[in-house]
Amino acid sequence: MGKHALLSASSSHRWIVCPPSARLSEQFEDKGSEYAQEGTDAHALCEYKLRRALGMDAKDPTEDLSFYNEEMEQCAEEYASYVMELLGEVKECCKDPVVLVEQRLDYSRFVESGFGTGDCVIIADGTLYVIDYKHGKGVEVSALSNPQMMCYALGALELFDGIYDIDSVCMTIYQPRRENISVCTLGKDELYAWAENVLSPAAKLAYAGEGEFCAGEHCRFCKAKAVCRKRAEYNLELARYDFAVPDTLETAEIAAVLDRADDLAAWVTDVKEYALQQALNGTEYPGYKVVEGRSNRRYISEDAVAATVTKAGYDPYAHKVLGLTEMQKMLGKKRFDELLGALVEKPQGKPTLAPVSDKRPVYRPADPVESAKQDFNEK
Repeated sequence: MGKHALLSASSSHRWIVCPPSARLSEQFEDKGSEYAQEGTDAHALCEYKLRRALGMDAKDPTEDLSFYNEEMEQCAEEYASYVMELLGEVKECCKDPVVLVEQRLDYSRFVESGFGTGDCVIIADGTLYVIDYKHGKGVEVSALSNPQMMCYALGALELFDGIYDIDSVCMTIYQPRRENISVCTLGKDELYAWAENVLSPAAKLAYAGEGEFCAGEHCRFCKAKAVCRKRAEYNLELARYDFAVPDTLETAEIAAVLDRADDLAAWVTDVKEYALQQALNGTEYPGYKVVEGRSNRRYISEDAVAATVTKAGYDPYAHKVLGLTEMQKMLGKKRFDELLGALVEKPQGKPTLAPVSDKRPVYRPADPVESAKQDFNEK
């Protein structure tokens, strides 16, 4: 694929609420990351698996993938199976649906030079389906009110709305490593209304580098996040508590700190990493210097160490039971459950504060009396 659009669908969640961030980010190099490359590899494998499932010619990319592993293979297989199952359901009401894989989608009618790539698009009478694969497992992604998916849907409508009688769009996020399949269906008219009233006005401001900066959760993937003054102001608002000891704060004040705690910690980390890189490039910060960090000893060659110690008459290896993940990989999930299902437990996790929007149930401490009874009965 080519260069990303300035106002890409994948970053729309940011530039819609913070329009000037689009032009500000242009000043910073996109260095990429291992996570991004892993995602790229996973998408290439998913594309291959789906094309093969659809009977299309496709070259196996496995040998060229840097992050290929058994988990990625399984995720790609499951993705292809999901799409094929959905396609089977579509064919029950539409004899000749169109299936597009890794399709460039142009939504420039609403966003200047706006385009993206849809992982899979299915066009049928009545409904247009857009499926997006997410390999990441750090953040669960929802299809509900998801601007990236809505931009893709607009691009697909631009191609087929005049050919097929489409009334609604069904947008799906397929995120296997989070066991997350999120689906949202919108009426076509509702989508167009959003494009006219929300997307297009924000895009005009963003393209011109105008509008108001707005800090928030969307800052996480912004390339200007370390130097953005609005983000700094947003996080430094906590300084109004003057770093008072916790027991002098009101409950509402502590809640306000908790609301910002993760953002504040992330911001501090981003600033420190940015400052280090700038210092390595010659920038001098008053009161600071670059020094060598601590490091630990390590073997030059583990094979050479093992051979040397073995020759001396010692056993250089630590023998222990494989961890759960490695054991399951060796046995396979089905055999693992058969052999070890009764020997594996999941202890109660430690309590942690989370927003009320978190899907996990409220923490209930284990009853020590019931735990003791259970232990006694198992003996």
